Amino acid sequence: MRFVDEAVISVHAGDGGNGVASFRREKFIPMGGPDGGDGGKGGDIVIVADINANTLVDYRYTRKFRAERGKNGQSANCAGRGAPDVFLTVPVGTTVVDVLTNEVIGDLVEAGQRLLVAAGGHGGLGNTHFKSSTNRAPRKCTSGHAGEMREIRLELKVLADVGLLGLPNAGKSTFIRAVSAAKPKVADYPFTTLVPNLGVVDVDRHRSFVMADIPGLIEGAADGAGLGIRFLKHLARTRILLHLVDVQPIDGSDPIRNAKAIMKELEKFSPTLAELPMVLVLNKLDQIPEDQHNAWCTHIVAELGWTGAVFRTSGLTGEGTKPVIYYLMDQIEREKEREEEDSDFAQAQKELRERLEQETRENALELREAQRAARRAAREGLDDDDDDDWDEDADGAESIYVR
Repeated sequence: MRFVDEAVISVHAGDGGNGVASFRREKFIPMGGPDGGDGGKGGDIVIVADINANTLVDYRYTRKFRAERGKNGQSANCAGRGAPDVFLTVPVGTTVVDVLTNEVIGDLVEAGQRLLVAAGGHGGLGNTHFKSSTNRAPRKCTSGHAGEMREIRLELKVLADVGLLGLPNAGKSTFIRAVSAAKPKVADYPFTTLVPNLGVVDVDRHRSFVMADIPGLIEGAADGAGLGIRFLKHLARTRILLHLVDVQPIDGSDPIRNAKAIMKELEKFSPTLAELPMVLVLNKLDQIPEDQHNAWCTHIVAELGWTGAVFRTSGLTGEGTKPVIYYLMDQIEREKEREEEDSDFAQAQKELRERLEQETRENALELREAQRAARRAAREGLDDDDDDDWDEDADGAESIYVR
């Protein structure tokens, strides 16, 4: 399937119908007077959050949406029929942004939530509205108003309480399989995960949270290495980051250097995102002898200068995963309770999320423009024969990942 997390579409609401100038002419009713009806209202364009949708692929090829115009008025004071509204479904977690002004029109974070993005024009007035004691036979009527037209960008960010962060093959997909019912692909090669995956973690009865697994980062991701950092925007709505570190990488690399590289790429993409609470998980303990666990893990924590929460796990065997999910659940519940009790804290959290949304959006756009500029420069250097093989669609506005 295709996972599309961004798309640009044009929406044009319907124009209003025209009012008419008409006069009543009936037997036994002399000088019947005006009876022109009003025009009907044009159709609206409404975006609806659908819990069953998980990608914006529907807007990859169909990018222009237009509602019908309202019907014109008729005689006998008959108003024109209003046009039906057009409903566009998007996944929960989609942000709608005006391309021209870069203004956030709305954020769809709940199933069934609706957002009016283009209002249909009102119908024109019939000549009935213009009759008066001094103007018994008005011939004036008005045309319908034009419907709103705008170009909007749909940005999908997954909604999760906890986001997994780490290098490819750090064991993120295996970890989320161990603690939830999610079944992302797992293999012994890097970049197995190409799209974000969500899993619901059931801790106890009536206690659960959502965990997001995003594709892994590598050093230089901010400059386009590997799969880049475009996936990091999916962590913008999480409360806690879970940084998984492979304690014994199969490629022989240094886990301490790997962990620092991930932190560096995170801060480069969004300093605000790097400020979110983070938990360090030393994963894949099954790959080193049991008698070396304590010494090796203590060495890693000391070299990183880590002062926050630390856990030791093995996603493959499930060892140590229970304490992690209980700790995360307690932290999430504690934060939610504090937001309900402390209005100042709740406002500070709201401002943090807004700043994070804005920062990740701006950085993602800046990165995309830089990549487009690089592709244009490369395209200009191609020979005429090679131009035929160039993928023009690579410069599209959306990000597409194939799974």
